[in-house]
Amino acid sequence: MRFPAWLFVLGLALSGAAAQAADYQTVIAKSERVAATATVGGTVIPYKEVTLAAQVPGQVLFIAGSEGDAFQAGALLLTIDDDDLQAQRRAAMAEMMHAESILRNARVQYSREMWAPSVNNAYRSPGMAMPMMFDRMFSRGFGNMTGLSGSNQWIERYADLSSQASHLNQAQSRLLSSRAQVETLDAKIKDARMTAPFEGVILSKMAEAGDTVQPGQPLMKFAHTKYLRIQAEVPVRLASALREGMIVPARLDVHTSDITARVARIYPVADAGRHTVTVKFDLPIGVRGGPGMYAEVRIPEASGGEREFVVVPSQALIWRGSLPGVFILKDGKPSLRLIRLGAPAGGGKASVIAGLKGGEQVIVNPSAGMASGGTVNN
Repeated sequence: MRFPAWLFVLGLALSGAAAQAADYQTVIAKSERVAATATVGGTVIPYKEVTLAAQVPGQVLFIAGSEGDAFQAGALLLTIDDDDLQAQRRAAMAEMMHAESILRNARVQYSREMWAPSVNNAYRSPGMAMPMMFDRMFSRGFGNMTGLSGSNQWIERYADLSSQASHLNQAQSRLLSSRAQVETLDAKIKDARMTAPFEGVILSKMAEAGDTVQPGQPLMKFAHTKYLRIQAEVPVRLASALREGMIVPARLDVHTSDITARVARIYPVADAGRHTVTVKFDLPIGVRGGPGMYAEVRIPEASGGEREFVVVPSQALIWRGSLPGVFILKDGKPSLRLIRLGAPAGGGKASVIAGLKGGEQVIVNPSAGMASGGTVNN
């Protein structure tokens, strides 16, 4: 009995596809009930970050290191030319020394007025002791009593003391003003030298030696990167389920598996435009990554409960940059399918929110060289 040629060709194709499919270890994607979560994107940030800005005008003389260089707290990072400030300080020091001299003289004049009043000199006659004594005992008293002298010695003495006290106060005020000027210049000179406020690294430099800068101009970004955080804008409906200290799963670009993150801070005010709340998550010490990287955090739904999701073994997941995917068997050949992951399903499985349907054949432990439409000998 003879068979049609087309039937023979079809048989060969089916047997080849079956043999090819047998080369891969596969599982059938199934639907299971998984705790409801939502994935929120965020950014890796340093634990602390400051922007060093110029406080005084001048030319940059020195900038330590380059981006990525680490420094201890107190290390010198940047200096600005302070020649003009130093000249002003010398002038202020000269003014302060002059004020101290005036103050000393004012104190001497006040003391002399206290112990040798100038009003006595007005009654001092050129004669010997007896005429002077007579003047003090009789002439002064009689003149003050009758008013014939035209003045009162006690009023004149009070006026003289008040005048000397006023000169003393003015000298003290002048000295305080000159000292304040010196202290102001010292503060500006100190601002011309910038040191590391804490242990950290240089993230970016916005000036180089030789640049002329003005007050307020950013010069350098410095950050403490030993500890890292994720900062995310979380929708209000999800933020209500978070509590400080809560542990949630997260993922970074450089990690192919989940890591844990701890809720460190929940901002008390929501963004009026986007209706989101800023939340910071602490990452484990020593985690691979750096500031600026993309991160994802999975947050439990505030309503709780479970949802139906397609689940696949974690060994079936592959990563194309920051995008997860799986290889499925299509017509006996591997085909790449990008997916969106949900929460871990437990038992070494991951839930899939989108990109995969139940019943599809998923390849487990795909090799590094596997490509869509190709064949790989395992």
